[in-house]
Amino acid sequence: MKYDTLIKALSDVEMVDWADILPGQIEKAFDEKRHGNLAQWRNTISQLPQLAADKVALNQAAVTVQSSSTLDADIKAKLKELLQQLHPWRKGPYNIHDVYIDTEWHSDWKWDRVSPYITPLKGRTVLDVGCGSGYHSWRMAGEGAQLVVGIDPSILFAMQFEAIKHFIGNDYPVYMLPLGIEAVPAKMRSFDTVFSMGVLYHRKSPIDHLTELRDCLKPGGELVLETLIIDGDDDEVLMPEERYAKMRNVWFIPSIAMLELWLRRCGYKNVRVVDVNQTSVEEQRSTEWMRFESLSDFLNPENDKQTIEGYPGPLRATVIAEAS
Repeated sequence: MKYDTLIKALSDVEMVDWADILPGQIEKAFDEKRHGNLAQWRNTISQLPQLAADKVALNQAAVTVQSSSTLDADIKAKLKELLQQLHPWRKGPYNIHDVYIDTEWHSDWKWDRVSPYITPLKGRTVLDVGCGSGYHSWRMAGEGAQLVVGIDPSILFAMQFEAIKHFIGNDYPVYMLPLGIEAVPAKMRSFDTVFSMGVLYHRKSPIDHLTELRDCLKPGGELVLETLIIDGDDDEVLMPEERYAKMRNVWFIPSIAMLELWLRRCGYKNVRVVDVNQTSVEEQRSTEWMRFESLSDFLNPENDKQTIEGYPGPLRATVIAEAS
């Protein structure tokens, strides 16, 4: 992977502080001693075929790359085999030369719920926190963002992003870094829009996370936050005893009123809930591209409105707020 263009792009939009330290962060992130499968995944990426693309579509349900000519059946089979080697695919879908990557999540459904309420992204700099393989980052570019930087500490997700970028090409200002938000210089205050979708409840300190997100935003910049909530009183927060929907790393799930209070206390204004949605087994499920357990396995078989542990089932809210 080459990040020279990202480093220049960061410098061009006055994020020099990050551009200066990013090479060292990248080198550390891609240390093969820390990731046993990294060499294997890199080998997979190196074998991806070079295929001409007549169509790249970032603003439709499946991020799509296609050619006007029919792909040879053997090449298509090899392409699918290589992409399958990057299993599991969590966020999508993608359609790469008619190989349809049916990911665990219908991330397009989330985008359709969120996108009508955000400030139009055309010409804006965007940080996508917890971006996974980069599906939403590509959709943001499809809306005309000037620069999209996705961050997620998973090296596998970085490899998946690189596989998709191999076919989309370098014409779009989208980058993915296998880093956590802690890698962003403190109080940089540089992005026009910051997305944090499906991250907050994984943080041991939600207040610290909301503060970190604010410190990535320009004054007046927009936070788009999507997270688990509970249907509870103003001061209610659920902290699971051990696991929530079989996940160990779920810490705090607030009521809407408590979430709004957190945001106000962390320096946000004009806080508004724009969507509340119960996650369904149609939106999150096992597929050929994600063959492990999924939502249906995480719910109470006798009451699908509860998790298998007996907690309220996954209810998600999208909140938009302005950084002061």
